[in-house]
Amino acid sequence: MFVHPHVPSIQPKDGVLFHSILKFLEPTGKTTPIIYPILAFTLLFTQAITLTRLLNDYRMMSRSNYLPAMAYMLITSFFPEWNYFSAPLLLNTLLIFVLGWLFKIYNHPRAKGIIFNIGLAIGISSFLFFPSVSFVIWVFFALMIMRPFRMNEWLLCLLGITTPYYFYAVYLFLNKQWAPEKILPYLTVNMPSLQQSIWLAASALLLMVPFLTGGYFVQENLRRMLIQVRKAWSLVLLYLLVAIFIPFVNASNTFENWIMAAVPFAAFHSCSYFYPPRKLFPLILFWISVAFVLVYEYYGPGWN
Repeated sequence: MFVHPHVPSIQPKDGVLFHSILKFLEPTGKTTPIIYPILAFTLLFTQAITLTRLLNDYRMMSRSNYLPAMAYMLITSFFPEWNYFSAPLLLNTLLIFVLGWLFKIYNHPRAKGIIFNIGLAIGISSFLFFPSVSFVIWVFFALMIMRPFRMNEWLLCLLGITTPYYFYAVYLFLNKQWAPEKILPYLTVNMPSLQQSIWLAASALLLMVPFLTGGYFVQENLRRMLIQVRKAWSLVLLYLLVAIFIPFVNASNTFENWIMAAVPFAAFHSCSYFYPPRKLFPLILFWISVAFVLVYEYYGPGWN
């Protein structure tokens, strides 16, 4: 990623906020394109550490460890596009914070402020990458799981989601740029056209095997977990389902949009490394993944 810096370009599916970020970086990027992989690696590393701290703080596994960070850095190396500076990569930072806030609202006596912040973060995320507005579904399901139904909390969350749109509409109106399509761009659901290859099949296999193994061990240890932790794992699974659906919204022909699934995948992958009583399977899985990444980087078609 540093030897062959990828310079991002403005895409129609990206939000106006990300367009502004790219325009701000464009003068520096022309003379020093390595700034983009530096930013991408910084985001990946900080997201890995933040995810690990989150899972450890809420005791998602029986003891603290650094396996979620390791799994996240390993997973994001499976596809070259997951190392590009992009709107979905930037969005992952917001989504990790939203996940932490959703964990926090369980039995919280004063959760209204947190719920508003959750809605506000989802609203802002749609200005980075508009299809991410689909995470509204995840947030409302999460409220159903983590808290008893209260209409005022749901309305407060909805208010947080619409707040960025209100201020953006005011800005457009005052600058005489008002147009409905600028507030709510189009949304279509269709199949992305992805180039099939043996590298893609191997990456998908290395994603799915640890995920299924980790899901099995989570299910096996579910009875020993606190109710809050059980519900938290349900949120992570819902997060994964919505993240896998989003690339089908305003579909493109690249893998950049799929990186939003890396966060929940890393959570389940960490369990496949943590729980097996015999460590031979995790060791084999880890070194096969590392070997694949190295071979893909030096001999694969995607990194050059």
